[in-house]
Amino acid sequence: MLDDSFPTYRLASTKEDPLQTTLFYTYNGSDPSRAYTLQRPAPSSSANQYAVALFDAQHQSVIYGEVLVKPEMQQPSLSAAELRNQSGSPPNVPITPDSFSVLLYNPDQSIAVNRNAGGWNRTDSWGFEIPERTFKLPSASKLDQETGSNEVSDLSPKILFHWKRDGRLNKDMTCYMSGKSVGGKKSKEPDITVAMYRSEKQGDALSIYEPNMARVEVEDRKGLEVVLLLSAVVVRDLHFAPRQNPFNIASVGMAPAAGARRGSRPLAPPPSDPTLVSGALGNVPPPARPPPNSSAAKQAEIAAETRRLQAMVAEEERQRRERLVRQEEEQTRRMLQREQEEEAQRRRRQAEVDAETERLRREYGVQGQWPPPQPSSSQRPSEATNAGATMSGALGALGTRLYGPPVVNNLQPPPPPRPSSAGPGPSTQAQQPQRNGRNKLSPPVPGGSSGPYAGPSGARASALSFFGGGKSDEEKRKKMKKKQSVHF
Repeated sequence: MLDDSFPTYRLASTKEDPLQTTLFYTYNGSDPSRAYTLQRPAPSSSANQYAVALFDAQHQSVIYGEVLVKPEMQQPSLSAAELRNQSGSPPNVPITPDSFSVLLYNPDQSIAVNRNAGGWNRTDSWGFEIPERTFKLPSASKLDQETGSNEVSDLSPKILFHWKRDGRLNKDMTCYMSGKSVGGKKSKEPDITVAMYRSEKQGDALSIYEPNMARVEVEDRKGLEVVLLLSAVVVRDLHFAPRQNPFNIASVGMAPAAGARRGSRPLAPPPSDPTLVSGALGNVPPPARPPPNSSAAKQAEIAAETRRLQAMVAEEERQRRERLVRQEEEQTRRMLQREQEEEAQRRRRQAEVDAETERLRREYGVQGQWPPPQPSSSQRPSEATNAGATMSGALGALGTRLYGPPVVNNLQPPPPPRPSSAGPGPSTQAQQPQRNGRNKLSPPVPGGSSGPYAGPSGARASALSFFGGGKSDEEKRKKMKKKQSVHF
């Protein structure tokens, strides 16, 4: 039982015309509508062959595809006695071929369906291949548009399908997508259900398994649908439930009709009689074609088309070169603009540094730097003198704060060294350390002839008063004696 929610085609024959079968289409429980018509030729016009075509139900002159099968005739094997007793020759027995072709139109295409015989553990199957791309690619050439063929190359990718019988005792079949063929090399994949053919009481029906159709990479979906319908009908008529005399064997010993076409390429039927199948008409001449053009006119047309294509290629090349030149100019302009921006930014930073330097110079001046800048050779003597006087005044004020009034003769040069033959000088004895009992070395007495405390009497007196000196020897002895008596 098929699911009504899937696209389903139900076959219904009419008693008025047994050669015609109407296919009603339903989808998701909708009302049946006439979609296709299966038409078979009259037995008189299709002797010793099987033919069926699929027409449009609304427009009988539109044909989607057809199948033509011509069997091989073989005489049955009889014993010698039977041959002597029989007055006439035995009838020819048709042998059903293992393959047939489904012819599609607009675009014209031939799909071969091959039978794979089953065994004791598997049933028979019928496989076919559908190309991924069927329609002709668009081209700017007029020659390709007029004379270009739409034949599919043997190396183009194709999708593999096969009908498989569900059991030996029924007529049900299921169509699977089993893989892909690229360049003649087939790659096997897990089977995916595509369609189901069921034999029911009210009539046979074919349902498209819509959930898996998104995985079928076939460009011509209409052609795939026509192939599924025609292949299922032909397999049913020739292998499952053979019709009464499907090959229209007319009489005993009748040979195949003379002059019948051996190929499966159909001829166009006359529009006045849509019941005739083009593949079953063997004596109808092909339609007249207009005479071909002369060689000179054809050469001129080819030359004109060649010039037009060359001009087109030259124009494309010119546009490509102009595009490259514009890209190079744009890159150069952007590079120059970037360099100008960097230069302007560098100048702006340098101006900021110069302004900050000028502000610091005005605020602190040159004398705030360390070490102080040396006067140049072009500086006037008065400026150097003033600078020296300023430095001397600053040092004198610092000495006054630390050591009292400034020493006048401090800037005088030291005396020359005394010769060793003259003996020690008076200042040497004064500089020797004195020991007073347990006391440590006494500090040097300021006011000597040399050292930082050398100077006049006034300077020595102030220095002695600053360090607590100026006591006599008698006072020192009394103080030391008093300290010894107190501690000991």
